[in-house]
Amino acid sequence: MNLFRNRDFNIFLSVQALSVAGDSFSTLAIPLLILHATGSVVQMGVLTGLSGAASLVAGVFAGYLADRLDRRRLLIGCDLARAALYGAIPIVWISGPQIWLLYVIVPLGAALGMLFQVTYVTVVPSLVEPGQITQANGRLYAIYAAGSIGGPALVGVISKAYGPVVAIGIDAATFVVSALGILLIRLRPATAPEDRGGLLEGARFLWRQPVLRSLTILLTFFIFLTAGVDDIVIYHLKHDLAQNDDAIGLVLACAAVGTILGAPLIARIRKAIGFGHTWVTATTLSGLAMGCIGLATGVPSIAVLMALFVFGTAVAGICSQSFRQEVTPSHLLGRVTAAFWTIHYALGPAGAALLTLGASELGVATVAVIAGAGCVLVSLSGLLTPIRRPLPSG
Repeated sequence: MNLFRNRDFNIFLSVQALSVAGDSFSTLAIPLLILHATGSVVQMGVLTGLSGAASLVAGVFAGYLADRLDRRRLLIGCDLARAALYGAIPIVWISGPQIWLLYVIVPLGAALGMLFQVTYVTVVPSLVEPGQITQANGRLYAIYAAGSIGGPALVGVISKAYGPVVAIGIDAATFVVSALGILLIRLRPATAPEDRGGLLEGARFLWRQPVLRSLTILLTFFIFLTAGVDDIVIYHLKHDLAQNDDAIGLVLACAAVGTILGAPLIARIRKAIGFGHTWVTATTLSGLAMGCIGLATGVPSIAVLMALFVFGTAVAGICSQSFRQEVTPSHLLGRVTAAFWTIHYALGPAGAALLTLGASELGVATVAVIAGAGCVLVSLSGLLTPIRRPLPSG
């Protein structure tokens, strides 16, 4: 079946685009909410770190749940639960700022987000044909990015006019729409599982697969260096360059253009130069862009650098995810995905906290250059691993 005529995939694609557009509201609005109330980039980093830690904890259980429960119902449940959580913020905020509430709701939302993302990865092969997985992932990334463009730009305007708390309320509503859309799709049944292993079963599969093993190790360090990039960009624009919220929204919206440009090209790039060279080149580009962000002194240049950073991470991410979906049996895909993400996000919370603390103490320029150089080193290390194979088969 032609991917463009696949009813279930297109419904899934459409509702997730709307959900991501709303989700981008919270991605920007929550740091702004903290910055408006406290003026502290360190608190922004701490909350990012707590969210990452919550995702790690959820990852221990997410794969098992995705492989054992009805995946469609699990997606709907995650959406409705997040709608309730984020909807509580504007309700409580009526009586005044309640920063403590963010430290409760945002990590819980991140945990549900991890469960949703793991399950979403397992659903894609049940919606499309095996030969269409990379193309489907490219379309998903592209439409997500398209939703993300309008989201940050709009939230900047809304935040400036009404405050970031209103934007968070809009995010809650989009989760409800997403849940209603998922109700309309049908999934092909997954292979019946013959094992009872949990997260460790997924980790064992990763370790036995040379390319996935190498990717997991390298991405652990790459994410440690980049987990706080949005926070330091927001801080750089607000603190160093004295920009308004709408300028921040514009920069993050422009960053999403990187995904739109990269997503349609990934299948062709991978076919032309192979998996390994695609991944290494893309992550190297991201590292170079990140290193230059702190040195940029104008909104347009920061927007271009963020677009390049996101372009690289999008190409590498689509390539990595598609390969993982292709080589992993359906009944193990949830646990393998959860193990993959749990391991390589393990250092993310500490990385986000250190990056924002470094920005506060040493300046954005210094930490951005150090982190960018580290990313390039990690990326080029991939040439010394099985990732370098042009067409890896395992």
